[in-house]
Amino acid sequence: MKIKKWIAAFVAVSFFCYGFMLQDKPVLYIIGDSTVKNGSGKGIDSLWGWGSFIADYFDTTKMDVQNHAIGGRSSRTFITEGRWEKIMGTLKKGDYVIMQFGHNDAGPLDDTARARGTIRGIGDDSTKIYNPIRKMNETVHTYGWYMRKIITEAQSKGAVAIVCSPVPRNNFKDGKVERGNNDYGLWAKQVAAQTGALFIDLNNMIADKYDSFGADKTAVYFPKDHTHTDEAGAILNASLVIEGIKQLKSCSLNNYLLK
Repeated sequence: MKIKKWIAAFVAVSFFCYGFMLQDKPVLYIIGDSTVKNGSGKGIDSLWGWGSFIADYFDTTKMDVQNHAIGGRSSRTFITEGRWEKIMGTLKKGDYVIMQFGHNDAGPLDDTARARGTIRGIGDDSTKIYNPIRKMNETVHTYGWYMRKIITEAQSKGAVAIVCSPVPRNNFKDGKVERGNNDYGLWAKQVAAQTGALFIDLNNMIADKYDSFGADKTAVYFPKDHTHTDEAGAILNASLVIEGIKQLKSCSLNNYLLK
């Protein structure tokens, strides 16, 4: 009888300790738009986002990788829909947030289709609108304002914030892919510097690859449009995100990469 009680107690303690270990495991949260997770993240219509392949590079016995990106969202609507607030509810010290926004921030502020745009730049400008989607008045801020909010709130929890400049589209001009060095790529870099967040220049890293491939080879990665990649294109982009993480020598996220 005593042996049975001892075994039961041992099993209970073991489950408790295992549960504690799982709870205490750091989490890498990935947030962004459809170029980070397309649809359900399972390759519907042969389209993939790079976030769907990031977990393959990490030791998931030591770290949890969660892709919370969702198509059609901007830095603004990821917040106003409550998606960032939900992450903040579980975010803890030692976690990581890697973010990529910009593709949808260039849209209209108050159209009846999406109402997802942000004011260009990283300043403190704002404007009041009526949001026909949410059916309410709303103050819209700059891209930089929303990015700063995400970054600083993550940092307030003791998490490490990593900003990626947005992946380039398949737009070639004079033999070179168009880059974001004058808009969202630049602004992502600037807001990371402002807040002390880590930065991966994903836009230029991928653009360098596309330039080396040329327009015809690059086009193979884009089966539907000039923005969303197939599986091979998403895997390429994910590999460059990982390369960017490795270049962040002081970033402890490197400790969880598979050797």
